[in-house]
Amino acid sequence: MTDDDRSALDAFGLAEGIFAAAFSASPTPMVVTDARRSDHPIVWANTAFLTLTGYGLDELRGRNCRMLQGPDSDPAEIRRIREAVDAARTIECELFNYRRDGTPFWNAMTIAPVRDASGEVAYFFAAQADMTDKRRLEMAMRGTNDELERQVDARTADLQSALEQKTALLHEVDHRVKNNLQVISSLMLLKARRTPEGEARDALQSMAERVGALSTAHRMLYSAGDVSRFNLQDFAADLLADLGAGLDGERTTLRSEVDPVAVSAAMAAPLALMIHELATNAARHAFPGGRPGRISVTARRDGPSLHLLIEDDGVGMSATGTNPAGFGRSLAEMVVRQLRGTIVWADASPGTRVDIRLPLDGSD
Repeated sequence: MTDDDRSALDAFGLAEGIFAAAFSASPTPMVVTDARRSDHPIVWANTAFLTLTGYGLDELRGRNCRMLQGPDSDPAEIRRIREAVDAARTIECELFNYRRDGTPFWNAMTIAPVRDASGEVAYFFAAQADMTDKRRLEMAMRGTNDELERQVDARTADLQSALEQKTALLHEVDHRVKNNLQVISSLMLLKARRTPEGEARDALQSMAERVGALSTAHRMLYSAGDVSRFNLQDFAADLLADLGAGLDGERTTLRSEVDPVAVSAAMAAPLALMIHELATNAARHAFPGGRPGRISVTARRDGPSLHLLIEDDGVGMSATGTNPAGFGRSLAEMVVRQLRGTIVWADASPGTRVDIRLPLDGSD
């Protein structure tokens, strides 16, 4: 004890004996070793330490605290304690120790050097605590967490398996629908070829092309990795490529500027039908008499909506005398209503502009 410590005790009217008695009566296990003697033997321990370890004071005196260590004591933690003691540093640690009867317990320690009046390390003081119950609780919680993680992993695996099965089923459905639509389209085209020229033949030809557009939609869905949505850019490119193959490229140019917007798979068939119908109508009616021209399809996300613009630089609606109640226009307007959107038809001077806005419903 230093002179400053003695002065402090005197200021509070305490004697060293009373101070030592307080430590002896403390419920916190405490032990003191002599740093000036070889192997740091124990010179004092309070009652709480004796209760914790099961040893009597006479059994402890003269022995090193390593007597509490055993086969499961962590060598790395022991080495850390030894290094701190050699360097006269305070250290906090936890070590697996053993009582006199061999019962193991987790011992949390704060070990600190005690210096004499000259500043030399005379003793080491250690306050200790039994952390066995805390460790047991941690192990129980860890076991519970491990079990919960196992159950979550198992449930996730089940859900993943179910999702993969659902995805495979939807892909198979799309594949079969696509094949059936191709058969229907082929039959209609075959019937159209055997039908005399006129309205009936034109109607069969147009219906076959519409069925082909739906087939393209299901082909894209079948090839997509995500069955819940599709990339509008890839989708439009594939659809318009099929449409462009039937146009005279030297006379009619088909252009598209479509952003890579993720769209709900439920919109695939209606969008395919609508884009095909509007672009086909422009190709058939906007450029009479072999007139050259351009058709453009533009699509981009605008806030919560998909903005779709289909334009041509042809003769315009007024020149063609387009019937407002015609089937193509009625079909496009019906699809837009189905998708809860809006459609505006306008003369573009030159040509025709069809401006469509459709809610995406968080598809992207």
